[in-house]
Amino acid sequence: MPTDNFLTRAKALEPELIEMRRHLHENPELSFHEFKTASLMKEKLEAYGYETKAQVGKTGVLGELKRKGVDGPIIAIRADMDGLPIDEDNPNKYISKNQGVMHACGHDGHMACGLTTARMLSEAELAGTVRMVMQPAEEATDSDGKSGAWRMLEDDALDGVSAIIGLHADASLKAGQVGIIPGPAMAACDGFKVTIQGKGGHGAYPETTVDPVVVGAQVVQAIQQIISRRISALEPAIITIGSFQSSSTRGNIISDYVILEGSFRSFSQKVREHIIEEIDRACSIARIMGGDYKIEYELGYPCTVNNPEITEVMRQAAIDLIGAENVIAVQPKTWSEDFSMFAEKVPGAFMFLGAEIEGDTRSHHSPQFDLNESGLYMGSAILAETARRLMTHFKNKA
Repeated sequence: MPTDNFLTRAKALEPELIEMRRHLHENPELSFHEFKTASLMKEKLEAYGYETKAQVGKTGVLGELKRKGVDGPIIAIRADMDGLPIDEDNPNKYISKNQGVMHACGHDGHMACGLTTARMLSEAELAGTVRMVMQPAEEATDSDGKSGAWRMLEDDALDGVSAIIGLHADASLKAGQVGIIPGPAMAACDGFKVTIQGKGGHGAYPETTVDPVVVGAQVVQAIQQIISRRISALEPAIITIGSFQSSSTRGNIISDYVILEGSFRSFSQKVREHIIEEIDRACSIARIMGGDYKIEYELGYPCTVNNPEITEVMRQAAIDLIGAENVIAVQPKTWSEDFSMFAEKVPGAFMFLGAEIEGDTRSHHSPQFDLNESGLYMGSAILAETARRLMTHFKNKA
């Protein structure tokens, strides 16, 4: 199948792709509860000739297409399956039928693109093996703090894989365009909780207390100066304190303790570790002022880093299919994605697929989220062509 035929074939399959996306949108399931979704993914992949394995990473599905007599590299293509705990508020006919659950980040589009890619590759002559990675729980973790990618890796989902590719719908990027960049593409996102212990008492006698609200205010100011004074201006990072709670609910009672909760985002492991050190340093103010503190971290997904070699193959495939003017060198996003865990295991490339509704840009993770479906078929074509080129790329390197 020549290069231009993947785009042509994807366009021909567009009605079925959109029908599948809307079906999935109507029937979202939460993280690690994607039972019907996973069953559908398995059924479709088997119909395209893939050997499948269910319950990988709890509720994930693997599909493998290996040509008889072809001994080539394994290229993995990932699509995430879970929805979000959001009540949808849209006028569309295809809104969620599951109250309190919604595909509010485009995972329905990712799956539809992934299935279309799998179908096209099943029709093509290939120099290697395709492994479809239909992943659960990108949006949330289980009781052990592990996401779907983590759990799938524990079940050896990428064993033998030479490279992994994927995409994410981007409601801020024009439909018909894709964003592809090498290196850090999305941030690591981590959470923290600081408990500042003071000594409570009556507001009439503050000198007999250690006021944790006052101490906490000093800590907040110190934490907010980490980015501007402790991290290089050449290293992008964000720290947010979203919650400041006191054990006192009265204006004349000095509390015993306060709790601060926040998050930080970074684009390198070095900066990530530096921020952790500096948060601890900032909180030490509490001891200087007579109180004490405890920090609890919830380390999330690492930074998503696109391998330059794999990314260049994807970028060139996209240029050949949709034109250089539609392949955008976007800025790294402060989103966070557990595709990063796959890309730490094997070389990976992750692109942003334009899905903006012109004149009505929808915010991801909002009740009004929706996609412009007109560019979805291009995402399938680029994934298929990238997978095929990577097989040849690795065989030529061998």
